[in-house]
Amino acid sequence: MADGLYSESSITRRVNRENILLLGGGRALLMQLAHPKVAAGVDEHSDFRANPIRRLRRTVLMTMAIVFGERETALAAARAVNQVHGHVRGEDYRALDPDLLLWVHATLVDSALVTYETFVQRLTASERDDFYQESKLAGELLGIPRARFPARLGDFNQYMERMVEDAEVRVTLRAQELARLVLRPPLRLVPGPVMVPFEVVTTGLLPPALREAYGLPWGRRQQRAFKLAVAAVPRIVALTPPVLRVWPLPGRSVTLEATF
Repeated sequence: MADGLYSESSITRRVNRENILLLGGGRALLMQLAHPKVAAGVDEHSDFRANPIRRLRRTVLMTMAIVFGERETALAAARAVNQVHGHVRGEDYRALDPDLLLWVHATLVDSALVTYETFVQRLTASERDDFYQESKLAGELLGIPRARFPARLGDFNQYMERMVEDAEVRVTLRAQELARLVLRPPLRLVPGPVMVPFEVVTTGLLPPALREAYGLPWGRRQQRAFKLAVAAVPRIVALTPPVLRVWPLPGRSVTLEATF
């Protein structure tokens, strides 16, 4: 098998291989949409309102191609994303703005760490920092200059806190409308109540400030349900055989044709 951008033993592959990370997809999307310029770009240049799950699917497939694909597969996936972003621009935004790219990238990195540690197992401080440092490679391929990244994980965490606390990231009416589509997507043959567990998990994983800004319910019932998931899911994951728990299986690469 040809070499990829990440080694088989890397913390990046170890974390991103877990299928349970999909539970953090809603968190990442809502954090991205909390930036008004990201929300505008998504709303004005995609079919998000008709098919909100498509953006998450594309993000997952792009990540898999870059992390698990052979080198040329990974580079081709990044080029494809950059070409799409090159056409996304509006009155006061453009998708290739390094600051917007950094925010979107940061939500994915942060959500991966939060979801993995919540539903798989805790990482050491060194492993968390390694994951962050390794994420810079993918970020650079997607247009973020190396100098824009916070230097260490601690700096990255401060950046996340600052973005959420400052006015640059704020939940607008548009973001609330799009968030409802993420939490209760219009899926044929799937009644809305089926998505309640996903909504509870997404709400529980969100930073409290954004949870409140989105106006998401977080009473005793939701908190109990989330606490139950945090207690039960890691046990289920630990007992799940690799053929069902992870993708791709160790030693297997990802082809561009299978993902795009």
